Amino acid sequence: MRALSLFSTVLFLALGSLAESVKPNVILLMADDLGWGDVGYNGNETIKTPNLDQMAKEGICFDRFYSASAVCSPTRASCLTGRNPFRTGIFNANQGILRPEEITLPELLKEQGYATGHFGKWHLGTFSTEIKDANRGGTEHPELYNPPSEHGIDLYFATESKVPTCDPMLKPAKGDTRFGWDHIQPGDATKPYGTHYWSNASGKNEAVTDPLPGDDSKIIMDRALTFIEGAVKNEKPFLSVIWYHAPHEPCVAAPEFAEMYKDQEMEMRNYAGCITGLDATIGQLRKKLEKLGVAEDTMIWFCSDNGPENKTPGSAGGFSKRKRSLHEGGIRVPGLLVWPAKIKAGRVEKMACVTSDYLPTIMDALKIPLSRVPHELDGESLLPLIEGKE
Repeated sequence: MRALSLFSTVLFLALGSLAESVKPNVILLMADDLGWGDVGYNGNETIKTPNLDQMAKEGICFDRFYSASAVCSPTRASCLTGRNPFRTGIFNANQGILRPEEITLPELLKEQGYATGHFGKWHLGTFSTEIKDANRGGTEHPELYNPPSEHGIDLYFATESKVPTCDPMLKPAKGDTRFGWDHIQPGDATKPYGTHYWSNASGKNEAVTDPLPGDDSKIIMDRALTFIEGAVKNEKPFLSVIWYHAPHEPCVAAPEFAEMYKDQEMEMRNYAGCITGLDATIGQLRKKLEKLGVAEDTMIWFCSDNGPENKTPGSAGGFSKRKRSLHEGGIRVPGLLVWPAKIKAGRVEKMACVTSDYLPTIMDALKIPLSRVPHELDGESLLPLIEGKE
């Protein structure tokens, strides 16, 4: 009897230790130029975002979540480094690169045995020194070559910068294409958009030559899910960075999403449609995590890189100004976290949080000492807030 009691105690301690040692999977979702008021759970009555709304009901809705910058690239650097953009040297969009001396979240998690993947927009350097690509890629600035694999990413499928949010490799041969257009019909005259997807799936950095038809958000998510399936099969925890292009211009809604807004003007039809397309892939992601049996121990973060672009129908939710402004409308963005193992019921948090908080929070969750990063961190761990301690 005493031996049985001793066995039970040892088993209990072992199971407790095992539970403590589980490494959560990490998914960082980011929309591009999505305004605080562009989602249903923040009061938008036109744009349909049922999957984001469900995340808000089940997890933490950060009412005062801020991008570290009012433009794209600096915010992205803050997510991966936990540092203010003025420390990382990325002061504006299409300016600078993620420097090699920065310690990034993928590097830290790779040291912990994680599989690491990046899918969608990169915007922290170029992919080519040989061909003209996107905003800065090509022969003129070889010093800007800086793919995700230089920063701890095992596998990537990414672009340097923006692409159309449907049929991302193409644009109409004629007409004004600055904001966007109704989706390309069979037989329409087209020409290349000028930005490539790049991948290292073959073991080297290569331009993707597939035509990549359809909704861009789904194209991105399909590759991310293949990566996640592989990590689960290999029994490895994973970090998946999924940075959408939607709803950055040019906004083009895939046919099934354009149909949902057929009574709207062209701009809203395509703007709202590409957001709903993005939202649909989040439902796709969550179903896959459930099917793979890893949803419980996966934290899914969602935000936008800055407020809505000035020329779109996007909404800052009544806050002053928009993208490029440090007023609320330029930096206050949708912010969500779902993590079933830690968050058992939905709640709204009013504390101000920022994209720089990602790295220290995840380090805290994995018990990685802050001394591992020799640089000054500007973010703070949100783990006590997540656990309801403070």
